Amino acid sequence: MEYKEIGKTGMKVSNLSFGASSLGGVFHSINEDKGVEAVHVAVNNGINFIDVSPYYGYLKAEKVLGKALKDIERNKYYLSTKVGRYGINDQNHWDYSAKKANESVFESLERLNIDYIDIINVHDIEFADLDQVCNETLPALIELRDKGIVKNIGITNLTLRHFKYVIDNVPEGTIDCILSFCHYCLNDDALIDYFDYFEQRNIGIINASPFSMGLLTERGWPDWHPAPQPLKDLCKKAVQHCKAKGKSIEQLAIKYSTSNPHIATTLFSTSRPEAVLQNIEWVNAPLDEELLAEVKDILKSRHRDTWLNS
Repeated sequence: MEYKEIGKTGMKVSNLSFGASSLGGVFHSINEDKGVEAVHVAVNNGINFIDVSPYYGYLKAEKVLGKALKDIERNKYYLSTKVGRYGINDQNHWDYSAKKANESVFESLERLNIDYIDIINVHDIEFADLDQVCNETLPALIELRDKGIVKNIGITNLTLRHFKYVIDNVPEGTIDCILSFCHYCLNDDALIDYFDYFEQRNIGIINASPFSMGLLTERGWPDWHPAPQPLKDLCKKAVQHCKAKGKSIEQLAIKYSTSNPHIATTLFSTSRPEAVLQNIEWVNAPLDEELLAEVKDILKSRHRDTWLNS
């Protein structure tokens, strides 16, 4: 496992990190006890960064993660959670107000059984009024950072250009890191275009969804996946190509996404302890350059083919 600093935060994190969305049953149903065990296995095997959100499973992921964290020393991990996107009565809900952001942080602290948050993110800003994020949400989080309740501030987003809009419209030093998903994986490397912009501003880069939310897996994508069908078809073809060669597209995907020196860490999500160990093994194995070239060739006609979030 390699360890890199997220921007200038002082946090040196494992290049593979634990995304807790699966603990909320976002992709598939889960066994909570196994989910708790998966967190313990991750931390005990060198993963020291965990990301979650009150949105995942409509609070469930934070609650299950909180159970796991009760038995782990606080200095063994860094933790990231989010404000802005929630679920109420099984319905998506967004609230980027300062009042809600402040309330949400303290509610997350309670669910997670911790007394400070290493990174607080404004979640999925593609759904927000970006000016409200700049002028209301982020100032509220800065107050909490000044008090030490949160240590660093980030933003998460699918639409890459929105990162630049927010960063350009807030005081320098407001944003410590960004979390981008589905834009540095086998079928989409658009995040590359923003490396220089972030690094010039000392903003750390966190990558998520190396499996493109299930497209790059033998198990397949969830029913709600918003990708266009032609991309799904090509990804399925790439999966079958790897399988026919006795190789795993998951191994290729995770190794590819964790190998870029500009990215501090890449989040993967699972609720299964054995999958945690498998991903760690894959990250520590060499990258299969020949297979990478073949898969990229299969996917090239839909390269950087993205979608609207949902």
